[in-house]
Amino acid sequence: MLLSRKFLPPMSELCAFEAAARHESFTAAAAELNLTQSAVSRQIRSLESLLGAELFSRERQKVMLTLAGQAYATEVRTALQRISVATLGFQANPQGGTLNIAILPTFGTRWLAPRLPVFMAANPGVTINLTTRLAPFDFQTDAVDAAIHFGQPDWQGAELDFLMHETVVPACSPALMAKHQFRLPADLAHAPLLHLMSRPDAWSRWFASLAVPSGRLPGMLVDQFAMAAQAAMAGLGVALLPTFLIEAELARGDLVQAIDAPMESAERYYLACPPSRATYPPLAAFRQWIKAEAARTQSQGNENQAS
Repeated sequence: MLLSRKFLPPMSELCAFEAAARHESFTAAAAELNLTQSAVSRQIRSLESLLGAELFSRERQKVMLTLAGQAYATEVRTALQRISVATLGFQANPQGGTLNIAILPTFGTRWLAPRLPVFMAANPGVTINLTTRLAPFDFQTDAVDAAIHFGQPDWQGAELDFLMHETVVPACSPALMAKHQFRLPADLAHAPLLHLMSRPDAWSRWFASLAVPSGRLPGMLVDQFAMAAQAAMAGLGVALLPTFLIEAELARGDLVQAIDAPMESAERYYLACPPSRATYPPLAAFRQWIKAEAARTQSQGNENQAS
């Protein structure tokens, strides 16, 4: 899209406006920017003249954003943040390319991060920046090249590459297992359960998959798999956890399967990216690499189940 310069105010005016909007004070904005209060006021007046409307209502010694000013401040702040991130990324790697990836917390720390050195070694000119996102977002307004998505293959404005299925198992500490002596799936209906906030119906689905009546299932709520795993290891309850994320805990014996009844989740893991970035070389390399890594993980998981 060709940008018309008449709609691009001077950067100094935008920075003065953003600071004044954030502080709702020309004086505080001037102190932040090392300018005089009158200089900030002039820059904002110049910006208002360009826009043809006031951004602030001025009453005595106080200034307040107008409704239109509030909306404009949000857009300007987002744009300045994107410019800042782009500049930082270029400075970090001026010769290669920067790849900004949104990750799911536990997937990113437990599965993706340990494997990234292999990708970095094969692509020495690429710098990867990781940020956490728990839900789909608009790629057009967020400075992200790709995102890990768990759910249905539905993300407006994005291409989705299938990565892997997910199998969850009920896991708990050895001490809790020894205390309750779980033998049948129905035994867990009366056990302390750990619920993930993003999957509030996971336990109901697990019981239903085994045709076990469950009724109400009270228990502790946690917001991430990492916290659920830690709570389970501490003996606070039984958690439904993806097998590929707790391999180390199971191998060490920090966690055990309360019942040998794995369930495949209805949702899947995908890599989402905007079509406009599909030909960006660092992203193209990353897409090819992560799909191969996910296929390898899936194959190893199938072999483990078979054995």
